[in-house]
Amino acid sequence: MGRTKGGSGAKNGRDSNPKYLGVKKYGGERVTAGSILVRQRGTPIHPGNNVRRASDDSLFAIVDGTVVYGKRRNRKIVSVQPFTND
Repeated sequence: MGRTKGGSGAKNGRDSNPKYLGVKKYGGERVTAGSILVRQRGTPIHPGNNVRRASDDSLFAIVDGTVVYGKRRNRKIVSVQPFTND
């Protein structure tokens, strides 16, 4: 008699950990330099002004300011509008 459990039940029970992807800061929110704006795989959203792309395709702010989403050449982009010194 075999020792391992028969059927497909023994092949279940594995799952990957959640990656928590998605938009982290929405339009109009204030951010500081280094803040993560979007966690993504690939580039459905591209970096705009004052935003850089990390090695895992995340987008982050490089200046303090306000988040602005828009389109450029049929691409979704995210930019950061720096604070003005009034």
